Amino acid sequence: MGRTGILDGVNRPYRWDLVRPDQLGTLLERAEEPSLWFLDELIECAAKVIARAGDADLYFVGRSADSVHDLLSGTPWRERIHQLPLSFAGTRSGLAESDVDTLRGYLASAGLSPHDLARGRPKVFVDLVYTGQTFTDLYGLLRQWIDDEREAWSIIRGRLRFLGITIREDTTPSAFRWQQHFGWPADLPANGVRNISLDEPVWLYFGNTQAKLTASFPRPRWSDENGRAPEHSEKRLRGLAEAVAIVEAGRSKAGRGLLVRHLRKEPAMAESWLRTLITRLR
Repeated sequence: MGRTGILDGVNRPYRWDLVRPDQLGTLLERAEEPSLWFLDELIECAAKVIARAGDADLYFVGRSADSVHDLLSGTPWRERIHQLPLSFAGTRSGLAESDVDTLRGYLASAGLSPHDLARGRPKVFVDLVYTGQTFTDLYGLLRQWIDDEREAWSIIRGRLRFLGITIREDTTPSAFRWQQHFGWPADLPANGVRNISLDEPVWLYFGNTQAKLTASFPRPRWSDENGRAPEHSEKRLRGLAEAVAIVEAGRSKAGRGLLVRHLRKEPAMAESWLRTLITRLR
């Protein structure tokens, strides 16, 4: 069994349930044993995502950061994490009114309507970032919707955050910082846009070459029911085997121990919510 279906007119890509892998039957027998060569770096990154997002709900945009999501789905933080398998590829010429309506229904089904953004826990969007265009498109869509619904931007702006996972490089005044190339980050508080870095080989693997569990979800597929069926291709099964192994690493004593060690290094350790999470992890 997996998780799929049509939500307010938008098809959510099929994704197997990784927390209950017993339902996968013999699928994993057809895939090679994965090599989690990136695991230590992934766990450190996941700890930083938790700590720097704050006491919030996390939405992983697209597929690039799937491994961070999957690792955390094996921890007590799983009720705080959500996937937003959305791609704005092919929309540079703009969105039609029907596209906007479709996306608003999709975001509402994920708990991201303007009403939702103004209430409950803060919402943090997480993604691997190169140019920052995906965050820019998502922000623009939400900002216009908030205005149309006449929700209080003065409240929402302090509860809406973007957390980019970037390629690690030397920190110099001339270093590329994607948020400086757009005007909208200035509309948010100082902590509204933050970054976490990954070693370049790991970032490139997650962003470019990793076998993903699902297909990309650009505009042509938003209303395409073909995405509702599971794929059994070699590539998808390879992604499935790796994702299941990552979930198990997040559940393991060694994985949680390393996650706790990294969490303890974060300034957010001064906050009670993180200390409570660490207690649960231990």
